[in-house]
Amino acid sequence: MSRIRGKDTSIERIVRSYLFARGMRFRKNDRRYPGHPDVVLPKYRAIVFINGCFWHMHEGCGGHTVPKTNTAFWRAKLERNRERDRRQHDELRRMGWRVIDVWECELGKATRASRLERLVEQIVDGGRDGQAPPDAVCGSGGTMKAVEHAPDARTSPTRRTGDGKETT
Repeated sequence: MSRIRGKDTSIERIVRSYLFARGMRFRKNDRRYPGHPDVVLPKYRAIVFINGCFWHMHEGCGGHTVPKTNTAFWRAKLERNRERDRRQHDELRRMGWRVIDVWECELGKATRASRLERLVEQIVDGGRDGQAPPDAVCGSGGTMKAVEHAPDARTSPTRRTGDGKETT
């Protein structure tokens, strides 16, 4: 497991290059926030997590299966990952951030363009009504719900200090 990448994965690079090409500027893997989000967009008060279906137990997706050997270990490990994700997302929402999850299966060739366009809309528009999009078909053939959490009413604008850092 030591060779499994935790950041700069191929799916993260796809999302980041798409956002950058659309003129969005962001921080990546910012350690100041719970979960070290893959993409932090302070201008929009949005945080994007780009999740692998296996490691984050994407329900209803063909990419999430429990290995046939050492099942108890894997089930416990993956459940801990899922619970940690929930805690981190809740904490970020309490801090006033909108949290958006992008799943690996959504970035398959068949669904990539539409998912990336929808991601930009979620970031810029703030999901307008704060509702998650309807059920979608994931790239691995299953159906799943795309997750976007409703914006928090306590969001505050960001401003730059004299040294170039952003504060809220």
